[in-house]
Amino acid sequence: MAKRKEEQPPAGAPAWMATFSDLMNLLLCFFVMLFAMSTVEESKLQEFVAAMNNTFSIFDGGANAIGDGILVSNGVSQLNELDQYINSTGKTADSSTDGDNLEEFELNPEAQETLEEFLEEEKLKQNEVISEGIEEALNESKIGDEVELSFTAQYVQLTMNGALLYDSGSADLKADAEQVLDKVGIILERYGTGIIEIVGHTDNVPQSGSLYADNEELSSARALSVFYYLSENTFLDPVNLRHAGMGERVPVADNSTPEGRSRNRRVEIRIYNPSQG
Repeated sequence: MAKRKEEQPPAGAPAWMATFSDLMNLLLCFFVMLFAMSTVEESKLQEFVAAMNNTFSIFDGGANAIGDGILVSNGVSQLNELDQYINSTGKTADSSTDGDNLEEFELNPEAQETLEEFLEEEKLKQNEVISEGIEEALNESKIGDEVELSFTAQYVQLTMNGALLYDSGSADLKADAEQVLDKVGIILERYGTGIIEIVGHTDNVPQSGSLYADNEELSSARALSVFYYLSENTFLDPVNLRHAGMGERVPVADNSTPEGRSRNRRVEIRIYNPSQG
């Protein structure tokens, strides 16, 4: 009868050593990563954060991210949308060999157009939300009838009729106008986190016997009077305030009728989307 062959112990190191080696490798990678993160230059990190914030608004105090809603509540779905979007646009990146520079993404023309449309739609959604908040604030302040509200992807616009603000041919604010601007200023302090532009408009009736040579000067003076009032009576940063006069060049109604000319005499306050710079 043949003898049973005795089992020999497996060759090589014990099995537990393989697990231990894997653990040591993971720990080594972990500490190398910590060291690398600790040596990142703060200035470059801030530049990266600023670039991402201007594009997608995902770092600024937990503000809105890609898609609708707040990052904390909708982060998973939003990140999935971003991943699908990047994979579908054919985006490629050039990586730096020394790791010192963040290279810009290169997009083919079709992908670039898709990206621009995507960002435009996102800004439109953001401004729609802001517009709804401003509309509610206007109604609470009981000036909803005096201020017309509209929005685009670039800005939210508050429009006030010239007759509410000024006497004919004048750029001096009426007393009633100052009361309205006080309430508008409070709203701007709340929602005007970016650039705010004040634009004056007139009808096409030439100036006669006025302090101003033409409608260009009158519209500029009217925009400037609102600019000064908001600068002096609100906490808005004057650096973010702009003013311009457009004269009769951008009518919104027919100047051949009294009603149309009345609509064209107006002041617009535009609250630009922060991503517009």
